[in-house]
Amino acid sequence: MSKFLISVLCSVLLSKYAVAAPASSLAASSTVVSEPSTAASAAAPISTVPYASNNPNEITWSPTTDSDPQPIRGSLGASILGPNNLPIDRQNPDLLAPPTTDAGTVGNAKWPMSLSHNRIQTGGWARQQNEAVMPMATAMAAVNMRLEAGAIRSGLFLPVLDRGYTQVTSMDADGQNYLATVGPGDLWYFPPGIPHSLQATNQSSNGTEFLLVFPDGDFSEDSTFLLTDWLAHVPKEVLAKNFQTNMSAFDEIPGQELYIFPGAAPDPDAKAVSNPAGQVPSPFTFAFSQVPATPLAGGSLKIADSRTFPIATSIAVSQVSVQPGAMRELHWHPTQDEWGYILEGQARVTLFADSGNARTFDFQPGDVSYVPATYGEAFSAENVGLPYGIYLGHYVENIGNTTLTFLEVYNTNIIQDVSLTQWLALTPAAMVQATLNLPQSLVDNLNKTKATVVAPMTVTN
Repeated sequence: MSKFLISVLCSVLLSKYAVAAPASSLAASSTVVSEPSTAASAAAPISTVPYASNNPNEITWSPTTDSDPQPIRGSLGASILGPNNLPIDRQNPDLLAPPTTDAGTVGNAKWPMSLSHNRIQTGGWARQQNEAVMPMATAMAAVNMRLEAGAIRSGLFLPVLDRGYTQVTSMDADGQNYLATVGPGDLWYFPPGIPHSLQATNQSSNGTEFLLVFPDGDFSEDSTFLLTDWLAHVPKEVLAKNFQTNMSAFDEIPGQELYIFPGAAPDPDAKAVSNPAGQVPSPFTFAFSQVPATPLAGGSLKIADSRTFPIATSIAVSQVSVQPGAMRELHWHPTQDEWGYILEGQARVTLFADSGNARTFDFQPGDVSYVPATYGEAFSAENVGLPYGIYLGHYVENIGNTTLTFLEVYNTNIIQDVSLTQWLALTPAAMVQATLNLPQSLVDNLNKTKATVVAPMTVTN
């Protein structure tokens, strides 16, 4: 089904990064301490359930491990007697030998773009991820696309992410036009129904490669609205009347769609066509590469949403970096699903879906991750009349010895998340202690400011 009216975004520089072996030890500890709580200590709770296991459930091997991975963790599991795919097993230790904290059923939250079918064309290629290959990803889909210098992606209605330089042209519903050349790490976004075209400049001899993210998990790049496809299916008599010319003017138009096709590289300094209606009032592009990253205790963060990129009203992006041994803190998203993409490094993520359901995944560069805001069907709570669902708590841990960098993309105008640590710090200490039986010193020093990324530390029993 053609997705004629689909709004979109472009994201960031795609690079080919080497996969590094996991660090043999974590970095030195670093602590962020907030103002101590003055709440009184709670009485010791009456134990109603066993204490949680002190098994650290650390990762068991890495993609560069030479040994033969086996589905064994401690006394659990047994060796594989039949054939197995060693490269896949080495990339997914927490699927083959899950931590004992995993339980129940959680949908697949990982899709490597390397497993996507590639559509090869003269001048480039495209491969996609959508619900067909990742059923849990119902709110967003993506396309990884490559254009050689001068190659054109014909008029369409969708979004993107960039390595190299891409010239974008468009016109809004008021007849105002737009042209810009977008560089590595920059963004572009087109509202619903706005026609546009993409062409690689020759500023890089390799052309451009980008990532398209769509706010519709059912989107298919094979079913988009293309100008050439449309005109090939309009009677030439009608074309002549529409353009007020002879039918012979259309003797050599393409007889079927042109998807990706070669062309002369455009001038990177080109300006939009002169227009009596003027240019669009709000740019369709955003220099995300020029946004300074906010330094954090264990990495950095930068965000683009409608607060800084006003035209992007239905999709937003965070770029997060995490140092070796650090992690994107435990959190959840109250309103929107999170579509993720690993740019460099190795990551470990556990999704908790309530009612004892949890599953852990491992990610490498080029992998797509997906975390629904709610798991299963949301429903209306009888007494409050508010939408309610099972929110997915999660984290992103750097399990390699190089920086982990990834994108978080949301189908929203404003990015929102809830920090577990901040929530506990701003809850009465007696309530926290009664629930979790934590040491008073830990409760007193919980960080009241959202950390987003927490510092590396050496974990001890």
